[in-house]
Amino acid sequence: MRLPILRLAAIAAAVLVPATVLIAQDQAPADPAPVEEQIEPNPSGEQAEPTAAERAAAPRDPLEIYSDLNLFGEIFDRIRAEYVDPPDEQELIRAAIQGMLTSLDPHSGYLPPVEYADMREDTSGQFGGLGVEIIMEEGLIKVVSPIDDTPAARAGILSNDLIVEIDGAAVQGMTQDEAVEKMRGEVGTKVKLTVYREGVSDPLEFELTRGIISMRAVRWSMEGGETEGDGDVALLRLSRFSEQAFVGIERAIEDIYKERSDVPPKGIILDLRNNPGGLVDQSVYVADAFLKRGAVVLTRGRTESESARYDAAPDPLDARLADVPLVVLINGGSASASEIVAGALQDHKRATLVGTRSFGKGSVQSIISLGPDGAMRLTTARYYTPNNRSIQALGITPDIEVRQVVPEELQGRDEIIGEAGLAGHITIEGQEESTVGSSVYIPADRAEDTQLQYAIRLIMGEETDPAYPPSGE
Repeated sequence: MRLPILRLAAIAAAVLVPATVLIAQDQAPADPAPVEEQIEPNPSGEQAEPTAAERAAAPRDPLEIYSDLNLFGEIFDRIRAEYVDPPDEQELIRAAIQGMLTSLDPHSGYLPPVEYADMREDTSGQFGGLGVEIIMEEGLIKVVSPIDDTPAARAGILSNDLIVEIDGAAVQGMTQDEAVEKMRGEVGTKVKLTVYREGVSDPLEFELTRGIISMRAVRWSMEGGETEGDGDVALLRLSRFSEQAFVGIERAIEDIYKERSDVPPKGIILDLRNNPGGLVDQSVYVADAFLKRGAVVLTRGRTESESARYDAAPDPLDARLADVPLVVLINGGSASASEIVAGALQDHKRATLVGTRSFGKGSVQSIISLGPDGAMRLTTARYYTPNNRSIQALGITPDIEVRQVVPEELQGRDEIIGEAGLAGHITIEGQEESTVGSSVYIPADRAEDTQLQYAIRLIMGEETDPAYPPSGE
């Protein structure tokens, strides 16, 4: 069998290596020279064998690199020829690519075409569907509420309707994800729903045309009153930093002022707990909504193009909110873009942070399209708060630590170490890391939400702390 050219070249290079170098790697000389002779100049001109650290720092010979790729090809061929069952070659290659990327850090990876499409839908916050918020109840799909101005709302779907069939297929036995998948689809296509409604004897039939649905990234309510949803404190709950994040904040503020006849709320609580992050640009826009100047985040990468400074600028929104006190809620599930916003507002002394330490994800991933083959997610930079703090594997520490009262059955299972607990996470030399967990528990009942209730009392003046209000710049 003929050897490939690269393999022949590698063998030839090995043959030409001086024998003395090969020996020195395996064993010491039998008669070491006296020390005096070792420190004198070597008359032969031969260079000392490099240390392991020097070898690691030096760039590898391209021939070595291509020799390793040749090894990959050899293993691939052996698997194709000798594995017990015929393998899927495309899946083998994609698995190898995935392994290469995930070996770098926990956030780099390969996205096959289907996963890439799902990721784009997730970050855009838009999809083709009907516009119903649902939960699974006793094996059936229950409508929590139709979203305003969507096909479901226009067709007359109501809260508490039970969806029992989708395109003639019984919902009983489906998971919630499977039911959602059947209702979503290409914009302009049709779907039939069979619905049971309380007080109506016969099932209702609906034929709906799928439209563009924007996922609601922000929910708001007024708190601090005698009844739920009433009061002078505005609560903004931001679930993730999709493309709908800033738009959601902007609309929520507009709705709050409209409802209150343009009277500002006594304070705003921005709830970022268990928000896993998302798009960096959206984090900049959201922070800018409350800041009129200064840096929001700094990024530093290996190349100049990955290093940047993102600044806030004066605008009507931050001018409108300038005199409204702000509290930000964070916990162990607040990560990435959430930490950018929390860190910026803390550094600029625009907000008081309440809760527990955040997750500690201080790296930026670029999504690089591979055309029809999907995409790769590659860590390309670290980010820093305006005061040049890196939170990688450390997190943001709140100004006021408030812990939840965790039910006995969940105690010990409600905490995560965060980024520092992930195998292979990026480290920063000389920087400490988190070694204890931070809770991610949030009670479903707002009255039992210790962190939220503390923030409300803080704004209402029923609690005091030197950190509130912060002395703004």
